[in-house]
Amino acid sequence: MTPEPTPSGNSPDTDTDGQAPASVLSFNAGDPSGAGGSSGDITTIAAMGAHPLPVLTGILMRDTAEVFGHHVLDPDVVAEQARSILQDVTMAAVKVGFLGSAEIVGAVAEILSDYPDVPVVAYMPALGWMGDDEAQAYSDAFRDLVLPATEVLVGNHKTLTDFLLPDWDSERPPSARELAVAAGEHGTRHVLVTGIMLPSKGSEQYIDNVLASPQGAITGEKFELFETSFVGAGDTLSAALAALLASGADLPAAVGEALSFLDQSLDAGFRPGMGNVVPDRFFWALPPAEEEGGGDGGNEPEPPPEEPKPVSRRIH
Repeated sequence: MTPEPTPSGNSPDTDTDGQAPASVLSFNAGDPSGAGGSSGDITTIAAMGAHPLPVLTGILMRDTAEVFGHHVLDPDVVAEQARSILQDVTMAAVKVGFLGSAEIVGAVAEILSDYPDVPVVAYMPALGWMGDDEAQAYSDAFRDLVLPATEVLVGNHKTLTDFLLPDWDSERPPSARELAVAAGEHGTRHVLVTGIMLPSKGSEQYIDNVLASPQGAITGEKFELFETSFVGAGDTLSAALAALLASGADLPAAVGEALSFLDQSLDAGFRPGMGNVVPDRFFWALPPAEEEGGGDGGNEPEPPPEEPKPVSRRIH
């Protein structure tokens, strides 16, 4: 059988720009909803122009509304996935998502220890759907084994407070710097805290998102609170940040761009089922909206209605 010619006459193993995109190793569970997990990492990293290297840690049983349970893989299987691809491909950053069990946390931490110069972005999701003992064992292992290798820990303000400062009893919520100090005690260099509620201004409610180190806040972005519930936002933000760091962006600039990407993904989000809204990581590929009215004030007669056509996305 004669192979099909490749575009522009390039051989199949030749990149048209002369340089391959940066590769990002992603540890995460399979998510059949496509909202987060490994699915969210793959689409986000690709949308940011990097190449995903997804390593499955297990499978979530969920829909777009809630998580019903999960099935973990054998830790040796997780480690073998990662080591197999890393013998072939050079990674430029790591995204650590939901690892599934304390045993898998240990296996992933052992791999991370072999690559101390590669930036690691770790995401801590809310684990309220897990049993208390299981969640506690997972959190303890993550804190002791993954945080020492982490450049940026990403998470919602409440989730990170429960994770890093479980005994916090002040009426005042902890600041991003205080969370960074707690993370820094375990070796983490920075935290990116999302969902910090700000005082409302009339009918408008804003949330703050802050990158901080133990020395203080570094940068951040404030966004108006969306009046809907999303799923997959944390995986999107952390995967976007990992992709940007892999591509060589410095941390403050990468955080600003990742937050902007998340905001636009949420703004263009869609509801594929009966549950929550899913971020549209390929919002930039939608065709531009046509302006209403003609150039002469709209005096020309309207053309007859046409059959609806499928919306196509721009490819870059």
